[in-house]
Amino acid sequence: MIVLLGASGYVGSAFRQALEARSEPYLALSRETVDYTDFEILVRLLQDRRPSFLINAAGYTGKPNVDACETARADTIAGNVLLPATISHACAETGTPWGHVSSGCIYQGGIVAGKITRDLSSRDLQLQLATSPELLEGFRESDESNFSFRRPPCSFYSGCKALAEEMLAADRQVYLWRLRIPFNEIAHARNYLQKLQTYAKVYDNINSLSHLNDFVRACLELWERRAPFGAYNVTNPGYVSTRQVIDMIKNLLRPSREFIFWEDDAAFYREAAQAPRSNCVLNSEKLVAAGVQLRNVQSALVDALTNWTTMAEHHGGQTRA
Repeated sequence: MIVLLGASGYVGSAFRQALEARSEPYLALSRETVDYTDFEILVRLLQDRRPSFLINAAGYTGKPNVDACETARADTIAGNVLLPATISHACAETGTPWGHVSSGCIYQGGIVAGKITRDLSSRDLQLQLATSPELLEGFRESDESNFSFRRPPCSFYSGCKALAEEMLAADRQVYLWRLRIPFNEIAHARNYLQKLQTYAKVYDNINSLSHLNDFVRACLELWERRAPFGAYNVTNPGYVSTRQVIDMIKNLLRPSREFIFWEDDAAFYREAAQAPRSNCVLNSEKLVAAGVQLRNVQSALVDALTNWTTMAEHHGGQTRA
């Protein structure tokens, strides 16, 4: 039996659906019924239930975006640093292996021609990569975070996620599953493709992405295969610019609206954003080496947009996005 924390959230719901599809026995805990942030309560539950594995999909992301974490700092620390620490200690006490949904937002930029470049927003760089995509490489799991409290500037959210990874590095029975800008075919406020369709202006940059269902499947496969514990970049291979994704939306969904881009970073941060944003490319070869294959990011995006549905349609209604 698997214990699932954060089952009501965007990522947690995807884990719940995947476990049900596998007919995998699981126990979904909510803080309303069990305060799993309390070490003693969590230890007793693990001792009583004796799960084979624990999944932590709980955390604090801020609404509507990470800017909220800049002011809700106590909640951000509690959800993204103290909670993972509590779970780690409880799992160590009971000998329970576990997986933690981390984030690729602890990085900024990528590796261009062998050198780390923090800024991938340059239009000249994007044009160069269009003909020579191999010039841009992603950060590997062994690369030190460069978007953290130790390597500022960073958002408070990213700083806390990096701090949690640093703290969990000593835990020998945990998977750190790095999620990066989740999306799939179902419209949702947390879905990257939905966000792009609702923004008044679009911010262009280059990023790795994670198809949500692919991400969850890969995380579960790592455990099922008993792959070595540690950090894994669970992203669909490759990278895309925001302009490329917008072109896909135009071609496949044919929206009636026009898409306007911010003229530059200065305008975006002056008028729309408070906290620095992570834009980065991650290398997922370690995942492949563990025997877990994901389709490339372009294929995942085309599939999601080709099968795009609203929540109403997904649950049996007739509304089409």
